[in-house]
Amino acid sequence: GGYHLDSPFDASYEFRSEVAIEAEKINIPIKYHHSENGGPGQVEIEVNFAGILEMGDRTLKLKNLLNLAAFKNRKSVTFMPKPFLDECGNGMHVHMQLKKQGEYIMYQEGNYNNLSDTALYMIGGILKHVKALTAICNPSTNSYKRLVPGFEAPVTIAFAFANRSAVIRIPGYAIEKEEKRFELRSPDATANPYLAYSAIMMAAFDGVLHKIDPTKEHFGPYDINLFDLPQEELDKIESLPTSLKDAADELEKDYQFLLQGNVFTENIIKNHLKRIRQEHLTVSKIPHPIEFEMYYSL
Repeated sequence: GGYHLDSPFDASYEFRSEVAIEAEKINIPIKYHHSENGGPGQVEIEVNFAGILEMGDRTLKLKNLLNLAAFKNRKSVTFMPKPFLDECGNGMHVHMQLKKQGEYIMYQEGNYNNLSDTALYMIGGILKHVKALTAICNPSTNSYKRLVPGFEAPVTIAFAFANRSAVIRIPGYAIEKEEKRFELRSPDATANPYLAYSAIMMAAFDGVLHKIDPTKEHFGPYDINLFDLPQEELDKIESLPTSLKDAADELEKDYQFLLQGNVFTENIIKNHLKRIRQEHLTVSKIPHPIEFEMYYSL
């Protein structure tokens, strides 16, 4: 009931506006902002497009700016993917758009949803490597409490048009050549943005280099709500890892695509795996409050 509420019922409007104005002052152009339909106080502030390095900088600057504004207003901000039970979690959707020599190259009339061959190959590469990507794009134990069916978080490895239940969505409103793109909906803001954006692009490049056709790889398109599919049909579609440990195992099996051009190194991968496996082990050893309710009196 709170999604895109208008004033005076939009309780976070003043806070978001303050952050947007301060962001513009430090050269972070804001596309729009609005309240969201998740837990109490959930909001979205969307920045305009930029290159990987610049967008990494903007991500960290904006997180810092939000924390400073919250402190000033006696609030707190969290980027936890799933801070509330049974509410939609917090994602960090990554929109992908490429140019070549100043020309947009994501549009090709006649293809599925007018996406170019290059764009479709990018989708194929990302979906082929997306299990490994989750270890970098979803590097917290809390990430996998968000990546569950039924709360607008994508868990099925597929692509589709205007479909929030697929890992990759082609926005329904982006129809012109200069705005044609797709978005990866699985990442969250516990990720290191420099590593996450670079890893996603490396997967996309791998798709282009090897001409990975997402349809031939059985990734879709699925222009239906995947959550409504019968279980026997859902079982035919691969899903994202369900824990940080599983994601780490997937990255360990599939990281060669990240090493091309020395973008990543073996050392970066191994250090990342060591850290997230330690975090998984730390959390797994701590008794959870719900366990007392379930098992205390047995």
